[in-house]
Amino acid sequence: MLFMTEFWERFAFYGIRWALVLYIVAQFHGGQASGQASAGSTYGAYLALVYAAAIFGGYVADRVLGYQRSILIGAAVMAAGLFLIAVPDPSTFKLGLATVVVGNGLFKPNISTMVGKLYSVADPRRDSGFTIFYMGINLGAMIAPWLTQQLAERIFGTEAMPSYKMVFIAAGIGMLISLVWFWFGRRQLKGIGAPAENAVGLARIFYVLIGAAVAIPLVYLMLASGAQVLQLILSALFVALAAMLLVEGFRNGKVARDKVIAMLIIFAFNVLFWMFFEQAGSSFTFLAENIVNRRFGDWTFPTAWFQSVNSLAIITIAPLIAWIWVKMGRFNPSISRKFGLGLLFNGVAFLLLMFALSSLVDDAGKIPFWSLFMVYVIQSVGELCLSPIGLSMVTKLAPLRLVGFGMGGWFLSTGIGNNLSGIFASHVSGETGMSVNSALAGYTFGFWALIGAGVLLFLVAPLINRLMHGVK
Repeated sequence: MLFMTEFWERFAFYGIRWALVLYIVAQFHGGQASGQASAGSTYGAYLALVYAAAIFGGYVADRVLGYQRSILIGAAVMAAGLFLIAVPDPSTFKLGLATVVVGNGLFKPNISTMVGKLYSVADPRRDSGFTIFYMGINLGAMIAPWLTQQLAERIFGTEAMPSYKMVFIAAGIGMLISLVWFWFGRRQLKGIGAPAENAVGLARIFYVLIGAAVAIPLVYLMLASGAQVLQLILSALFVALAAMLLVEGFRNGKVARDKVIAMLIIFAFNVLFWMFFEQAGSSFTFLAENIVNRRFGDWTFPTAWFQSVNSLAIITIAPLIAWIWVKMGRFNPSISRKFGLGLLFNGVAFLLLMFALSSLVDDAGKIPFWSLFMVYVIQSVGELCLSPIGLSMVTKLAPLRLVGFGMGGWFLSTGIGNNLSGIFASHVSGETGMSVNSALAGYTFGFWALIGAGVLLFLVAPLINRLMHGVK
């Protein structure tokens, strides 16, 4: 039941991912390439706020509403936001994005927590349960770009004039399906995630709805203020959160202090990974649309379908990566070295783009299809080296009293990386839109930044391992 609830939520989230930057340029910048920079920074800010909102959504479920009701309200708010972004007005569009952010904050962290609550820590079925749930995430993410592209470019529009409105409406309908599915299926949970006995009344629901109504305009203002201002806000939040974790670590002694320091170092590298990984929904989309040769005879590979490559690669490669870690036994890399591998694989993906943009450009100014396809695949390998162990690492390294804040730090570092991804994407596009030269210059910087960070992390890995005091 939770698998399908998450499937439809991911369908909604990834269904709009390919269309957002293209829609912003087409609808609000008259299709002019000069709008790419603005679209990229808006996309990055939106993603950043989605992750930041997860911190507050987890708190609401823990302390105020319970997990089941948080999921239901989050789904309803998200659906409303997705329908709002279908309205072709710039202010309404950003209001819709802000509404999606608030709804996702209530939904996303809590549906994952519900899976964990189905099993005791010692239950041997626990990992299998999460594996089933993880497949729901990736199946929803894989199918959504294909279906929404068909709606936009085949059924309700054309390739030359896509009906992006139908993408957003389809995503909203998907979110409503998720809501209805969970509403009727939650009786199977037999009270797991239900509110405490002293919190079952409607008053708390009303308070959360009031809070959401207040939060949406605040998120709108942050979106409207621009990525640069948002970066200052997110950085200030992260510094405050890091300070609280450090104070608690020092209070609990040398071992706790060292573990917090190790965790914060990893967070810094996590920022860098997502800054370049999340080009997938911004600058890579413009690259696919304008600079990649997608023609196969009379058929053109749709730009939207590139968004499915990551999920397809994860479904295919994840069992192999898991098998490799097991086979390596005592030579299995440490947490810090796995993060280093994630950065290096991400860097190799940018190296492939550098090669394609410098040596494989044809007379029409296009690079081969396979080059961008393989970039998504290589990045997925990097993601599998880094992302699955992040949350587990936090539970092992954060002070016992502040594990929730530690999780907040993980989400916030990912959000900061996503916001920086939008700023970076805007530089890749430049003032006049993406060209082969601007893409080559930007992605060359990305390569050196990732490779340098990956090598540095490998060099300092022994120090980080000592700070972890035996945590594997």
